[in-house]
Amino acid sequence: MSDKHLSTQFDAELSGISTRVLEMGGLVEAQVAQSVEALINFSADLAAAVLKTEERVNAMEVEIDRDLSSIIARRQPTARDLRLLIAVSKTIANLERVGDEAARVARTVQRLMNEGVSGRLRLPMSDLSFEAELATAQLRKALDAFARLDVDRALEVLKQDDAIDKEFDGLMRKLITYMMEDPRTISACIDLIFVAKAIERVGDHAKNLAEVIIYVVKGTDVRHNTPDAVATMVKP
Repeated sequence: MSDKHLSTQFDAELSGISTRVLEMGGLVEAQVAQSVEALINFSADLAAAVLKTEERVNAMEVEIDRDLSSIIARRQPTARDLRLLIAVSKTIANLERVGDEAARVARTVQRLMNEGVSGRLRLPMSDLSFEAELATAQLRKALDAFARLDVDRALEVLKQDDAIDKEFDGLMRKLITYMMEDPRTISACIDLIFVAKAIERVGDHAKNLAEVIIYVVKGTDVRHNTPDAVATMVKP
């Protein structure tokens, strides 16, 4: 078998793996959106759908990880190809954790409903929804950067991470105010604190994905650096 044929097969395998990663990313992005919609509307059906999707996401992580191990063993890739395979492994781990956060929100919805919490209770649901929109937008950008191996797009994700952190901090202050003003909201607000933290972690995982993409393209580990420092490290 010619080297060219082997190379073509390898490229096809890498392309197939990348496609499945993006499919997994689409699933977890939908999970996050559904989990927040379930919370806003107190929908048991949507919460159950999120938990059902979690099973598929977990299975995909195992399947892709298994195929990665097989490719590395058979192809013994080097340089950028090896970086890409390592990055895929890190990416699916982060995506699986995003799915975990969505499932955590869904289980919170189920618990609130079982406890008889009413959707009419005064709670900052619109703020949670806005935080979730920021986080899912970050995740979408990170997946787009992965699909294109686009360093500039990945840098955008890093630079915009602070917006989610600021929204989370503001939401914490609002939840504390609600609890002080109306003791009936204390139990629900405590649950919403964990929801807000789960959404904030979605943004953290999007940031992790962006750092992985930069590593693939540039071969530079940019973790634990500010966005400005990263921009300097990877500029041509």
